[in-house]
Amino acid sequence: MKKRYNDFNSYLRGLYGERVQKITVDAGLTCPNRDGNISKKGCIYCNAKGSGTGAYSKGMSIKEQLIKSRSYIAKKYKAKKYLVYFQSFTNTYAPVARLKTLYNEALNAIDGVVGLSIGTRPDCINEKILDLLEEYGEKYLIWIEYGLQSANDNTLAFINRGHDFSCFKKAVKMTRQRGIKVCAHVILGLPGETKGDMINTAKAVSDVGIDGIKIHLLYVIKDTPLEKLYKEGCYKCLTQEEYAGLVCDFLEYLPSNVIIQRITGDPHTEELVAPEWALDKTGTMKMISHILEVRDTWQGKNSLAPCLS
Repeated sequence: MKKRYNDFNSYLRGLYGERVQKITVDAGLTCPNRDGNISKKGCIYCNAKGSGTGAYSKGMSIKEQLIKSRSYIAKKYKAKKYLVYFQSFTNTYAPVARLKTLYNEALNAIDGVVGLSIGTRPDCINEKILDLLEEYGEKYLIWIEYGLQSANDNTLAFINRGHDFSCFKKAVKMTRQRGIKVCAHVILGLPGETKGDMINTAKAVSDVGIDGIKIHLLYVIKDTPLEKLYKEGCYKCLTQEEYAGLVCDFLEYLPSNVIIQRITGDPHTEELVAPEWALDKTGTMKMISHILEVRDTWQGKNSLAPCLS
């Protein structure tokens, strides 16, 4: 059965002729929204671990993290090629010399690494960093993943994001001019957002011109301002059915060639406050596929944005 959205695994298999598995690493970097450069509070949904593994703080080098993960991945997925994902916090937020050391370590730590996927903020990129990534792009697959979350500036202010949508647009333009792939992160279910707001985000990122997207559920984790809002009754989580329906709505407004890197999140069990169904990734994926089938709809059905090469 043909898939109704353009998934990341198929994209990678098309490039390399075999499964390519992402391996997440923690580089020990921080975030300007936590270290005081922008604020010390962070985004309202983010805790002190920054969605990462905490491996660096435990003394594990990038090479050690990759070797450990490869052992597990080789058994589970039989993968022999890997894309190293710098996930925790802001992975361009350091001097270029340090970034080069980190990226070089990742690219050369184990056999089979085909490239890097670098999670960062749109306000933490500059020409020197892009020079470095463009150079890597001559030999490796390079993706930059920009955390946006919403195209609504009022929402970005409420969640204490620390940048606006115009900052994202500027970063995407700079990056795509270098031939570097851009993935946008968005969150569905942010406080105060309507279905219309979320669809507007889909339209806005499509108009800017992205190569890929990650769609996340807003879940509540411990030790965050969002947890306080939730416990005070000021925030209500989406149901699994609501989220699955919204994902399908969102996909309809994305150009068909945009690569869907993720359509739900992976909370750490020990950190999750709500909703409990966020741990049921398989169930959520099946529900999304079912809704697409029942609606007889697909990614790009309502998109007016041009497909980018």
